[in-house]
Amino acid sequence: MAVTARTDIKPHNSQSTPLFTATFILGWLVNLTQYLSFYFLVTVMALYAMKSFAVSETAGGFAASAFVVGATVARIFAGWAADRFGKKQILLIFVALGTVASLFYIPAASLSTLIVVRLIHGFSYSLASTAVMALVQSVIPPSRRAEGTGYFALGSTLATAFGPAVALFVIDEFSYNTLFWITTATSVFGLVLTFCIRKPEHLKTSEKNGAKPAWSIKTVVHPSVMLIGFFMLAVGLAYAGVITFLNGFAQENNLTTGAGLFFIAYAVAMLGMRFFLGRIQDKHGANPVIYFGLVSFGLALVLMALATEDWHIVVAGALTGLGYGTIMPAAQAIAVDSVPHNQVGSGISTLFLFTDIGIGLGPILLGSLVTVTGYNVMYATLAAVIVVAFAFYVATLRKHSRH
Repeated sequence: MAVTARTDIKPHNSQSTPLFTATFILGWLVNLTQYLSFYFLVTVMALYAMKSFAVSETAGGFAASAFVVGATVARIFAGWAADRFGKKQILLIFVALGTVASLFYIPAASLSTLIVVRLIHGFSYSLASTAVMALVQSVIPPSRRAEGTGYFALGSTLATAFGPAVALFVIDEFSYNTLFWITTATSVFGLVLTFCIRKPEHLKTSEKNGAKPAWSIKTVVHPSVMLIGFFMLAVGLAYAGVITFLNGFAQENNLTTGAGLFFIAYAVAMLGMRFFLGRIQDKHGANPVIYFGLVSFGLALVLMALATEDWHIVVAGALTGLGYGTIMPAAQAIAVDSVPHNQVGSGISTLFLFTDIGIGLGPILLGSLVTVTGYNVMYATLAAVIVVAFAFYVATLRKHSRH
């Protein structure tokens, strides 16, 4: 999952400030632990709930998506809280809360308890990941903003690649409890690193002397970002079907080897294309990049629907990286271009709020569909959702996304 990048924070002496400071490196590692805590569990949580509590796919899907529901609720306040109460303070409080939540997966003895744990864990994750992004942005020199933000985002990409693969290996070779202990240890490591972060002096001064922002509904849902937000809600819904039900689909069709490599292929493909697609978007606008991403993601879902071999799943993983991994940053650029310079944070947070809603609702809606039709039909249906999203983009956003 992504977090809001604050672009209005200006570090002092930016031209002489190095990029890889202690704050940047520690923040990068803390962000990595937050994303790992998400990706360790999201791919296996639905199946865990179904096996442990003998519940339906719909209920199991909600156990998985409850994390995203908690994160989505928190996103309404996350950016404002980091600015109002201090980035380091919010980061420390909610990394600690996330660590405590991780400890309660093992003793959770009912579906309702598990859902509460997931809600709290997701809530803390959203606030912590937003705060650490804002904190790191405060020490990136403005002249190297895109470079620094790109390096920072590599943490989430690595978590995408290795988190689900590690989770599937651990539950196959050991147990779910072992995975929960690994998640807790990762959270503890992140908490220790958070204590080690030293707030830069210029940030201390700005937080002490700066105006305290008031929360407003316009900081949550920016009108100019609504269209691209609805587009990303549909894309997020399709992505939810991949990350939530991949494990159950793979086990049912004896494709667990391919599933274990899915997110590695995803990350490799996404990393490879990041060196090119950003330049293409800068030169030719967002349309060709969005079209490329939609076609790639649609093909991935069609391949999932037809998959009979492990290599089908691996190729689908690469196509998903080229698809969702391309669409998300391109949509972020559209959101930024849609709002005034002083409202960029609001524009980005609106975009991610809609995306989170799609990812959060996906497992609940798709769990019912799986129960009735099976996994293959679900993935075919999601391919149709991407076609609808393509048509929506062409009808409403194409003309606004050109240079």
